[in-house]
Amino acid sequence: MKRIKILLGMLFLLSSMSFATGFQFNVMDKQMPASQDVSGLRLNLLYGKTANVSGLDLNILALGEADNFTGVQIPIFFGLGANKVNHTFKGVGFGLVNMNGGESTGALFGLVNMTHNVRGLQVGTVNISDGRTTVDIGAVNISKGTAFQLGLFNMTDDLTGVQIGIINMAKTGFFPIFPFFNIDGRIF
Repeated sequence: MKRIKILLGMLFLLSSMSFATGFQFNVMDKQMPASQDVSGLRLNLLYGKTANVSGLDLNILALGEADNFTGVQIPIFFGLGANKVNHTFKGVGFGLVNMNGGESTGALFGLVNMTHNVRGLQVGTVNISDGRTTVDIGAVNISKGTAFQLGLFNMTDDLTGVQIGIINMAKTGFFPIFPFFNIDGRIF
């Protein structure tokens, strides 16, 4: 307990220093120092929201939220953290849950990934996208459109590549539902 108090005291001192945009500590949506732009390191305890973050985002049993994010998102304790990006994401995100509502470029690794458009890789137990994705790897993959899905259950409206799994559903597949694999039916 004493170590935690010392750590929190050090973080408070760091947050009050003059390099406000280089470091931010968030506790329950209280920013120290108050800034909507962080370029460097952001630490979130329980919940933190900042408009624009670039750099390293560390979640300590937290949901870290940003409108625009560039960098790496990492939960500190055994993956117990979640990431939410409302508009643009560029980088790598690790978390129990990754929620990206806009354009994502890079890689997402989580138990659950809920996204819009992803140019890159999603790896999770469940990947759900209401837009286009490039590569989805998980037990369950659901997207509006995709190039590649690997999982037990794969579903998309617009398949432009390959699905590999036990059940594969694609409106544009060579069959709408097919076991083991499915490919873009428009190539025939």
